[in-house]
Amino acid sequence: MEGSAVFPDLKDKSVFITGGGSGIGASLTKGFIAQGAKVAFVQRSDASEFCDVLAAQYANRPLFISCDITNNEALLHSIDIARKANGPITVLVNNAAADTRHQIEGYTIEEWDRSLNINLRPHFFTAQKVMDDMKQAGGGSIINYSSISYLMGQAGYASYLSSKAGITGLTRALARELGPHNIRVNTLLPGWVLTDRQKQLWVTPEALSAHLEMQCLKREIEPDDMIEPTLFLASSASRMMTGQALVVDGGVVVTG
Repeated sequence: MEGSAVFPDLKDKSVFITGGGSGIGASLTKGFIAQGAKVAFVQRSDASEFCDVLAAQYANRPLFISCDITNNEALLHSIDIARKANGPITVLVNNAAADTRHQIEGYTIEEWDRSLNINLRPHFFTAQKVMDDMKQAGGGSIINYSSISYLMGQAGYASYLSSKAGITGLTRALARELGPHNIRVNTLLPGWVLTDRQKQLWVTPEALSAHLEMQCLKREIEPDDMIEPTLFLASSASRMMTGQALVVDGGVVVTG
């Protein structure tokens, strides 16, 4: 699916995305590249071929930086690399996550800490790192990816749900603190997006059918469905939105 909306103010913006080479993140990278933004993203696995494809399609190559986001020092250094290549960062998208399933019994402190170090900790420290860029630029947009899973109270991955709930709280706190500098901070909560990882690990005909029954819109959610909501939150089209939780799930949960 290709998006149709154009956000002229995103052209030449310096954008930093975590997990931007696969799943939802790859769609987001593509979406910003198509708008003419300067995109840098981090990911553990090699994304060079993905960058080649985008460069050929849009004549605009993203900067891939190999990084394990649980290494906070390496993550912050990658932002320095992105800043040097693309200029001060004014759009930050905290997308990377790992929704690994686990039982309560036998789950260790080390496993708990690793889950939060993927799913929550980077959202704070990347914001801390880029806020001076945004202050000096007169503003910016931070978009934190959460999930409707915690609103649904799903079982089987308590550490992930805890992180995703924490992201909403962190977003509200950052929005309040950074708002005087015209830095907007919002959360985007996807529904069940059928990435390759989801299809390989958890999508079954029965599970998908049951979930579609809960959706108002009876269509599978694709990674590209997250592009335009994210671009909207990044652009001046949402200039008076901050501290908000934007749900994009086909109509499963209700906020407000």
